[in-house]
Amino acid sequence: MLEILSNRTYRHLFAAQLVALTGTGLATVALGLLAFSIAGESAGLVLGTALTIKMIAYVTVAPVAAAIAEHLDRRRMLVVLDLVRAAAAVCLPFVTEIWQIYVLIFLLQSASAGFTPAFQATIPDVLTKEKDYTRALSLSRLAMDMESLVSPILAAALLTLVSFNSLFLGTSLGFVASALLVVSVVLPSPKPAKPRGIYDRTTKGLRIYLKTPRLRGLLALNWVISAVGSMVIVNTVVIVRGDLGLSENAVAMILAAFGGGSMLAALGLPRVIEAISDRTVVLFGAGLSILALFVTALFPITATTICVGWFFTGLGYSAVLTPSGRLLARSAHPEDRPAVFAAQFALSHGCWLVFYPTAGAMMTWYGASTSMIFLSIAGLAGLITAGRLWPADSRLPVAHDHSDLPADHPHLQGGIPHSHPIIIDDLHPHYPR
Repeated sequence: MLEILSNRTYRHLFAAQLVALTGTGLATVALGLLAFSIAGESAGLVLGTALTIKMIAYVTVAPVAAAIAEHLDRRRMLVVLDLVRAAAAVCLPFVTEIWQIYVLIFLLQSASAGFTPAFQATIPDVLTKEKDYTRALSLSRLAMDMESLVSPILAAALLTLVSFNSLFLGTSLGFVASALLVVSVVLPSPKPAKPRGIYDRTTKGLRIYLKTPRLRGLLALNWVISAVGSMVIVNTVVIVRGDLGLSENAVAMILAAFGGGSMLAALGLPRVIEAISDRTVVLFGAGLSILALFVTALFPITATTICVGWFFTGLGYSAVLTPSGRLLARSAHPEDRPAVFAAQFALSHGCWLVFYPTAGAMMTWYGASTSMIFLSIAGLAGLITAGRLWPADSRLPVAHDHSDLPADHPHLQGGIPHSHPIIIDDLHPHYPR
């Protein structure tokens, strides 16, 4: 897996992702503690609202940012957005009112909504071989799991020396370091095949995504992982600090159990995906995360129970997320990838927009066990839908004709009708039945 780091451009991009995620991990712990310090037992509701605002920014800003980015230098855009995120993060220690949390979260996450899809779409342009890209996805997932595992441990260590507000400074420094690493390399910026209006550019990724059967299945799986993941992200601090009465360090350590499960899956997936189809892997992962959350609800709530439940939930969670980039890259031409990645970013976070406030409200009104059962049932509905929407043979060539094209069109050199795997584009505006 590590041999892909010999590519200098990817090595710098991966390092940028790693330092930014470490900073984000510190902010995740600090934000939960900040909410608890201001709102006490209602912290779950406050954090759920803050994360809902984050999702609104993601859903609304990402497609527009992707459309604007077609005419911008990609490297310059990424650096500016990193600096905006750093500025927002450095303001969080001075928050004294709940509404101030909401404003800064919206600013920070609006910048992330522009940054993340453009960054993700750059990787398959840098690593053009699918085998290398698959390894990069696993390494990227591993980096994200480092946020869940190492960042909480680092946060726990830092909290013995400084207050939680100081963790936001680490977040800001992470974004600045990311900007410096991005500016140190030259990035490819594929241009669209032809000029398009702003509406067409804004909606093109969504149209490609929703017309591709396997991506519709992926959207249903995003529903699953947002249902189970929202329980972990929103309510861990309330369970540990409120229900169990444990320390701030315990919050970080229990979140690390979730990251540990996710990391284990990321390490094993490259070999698994070579032997088993993406569809089988992600459906299994989704089922495992649902089962882990449901079974956890059946046992008394203790630190051990939550650690074990969160570990297996993280294992399934990563098994769904890690192969997602392969599916997106496989389902779009290079010039359309930023738009499709932005569509995935917006639509998947639309699912989180549903479940973040739901998880916070359920925890506040009904407690941990009922919340877990409700969210696991909601996840099961998504898993059943994904199995129905995603054809098992989606990678195979599809026989079709083009009645709208002249017989001498270059695309028809293979004959009429002809057969190839379908990617939604101007020549294939709909998936053949």
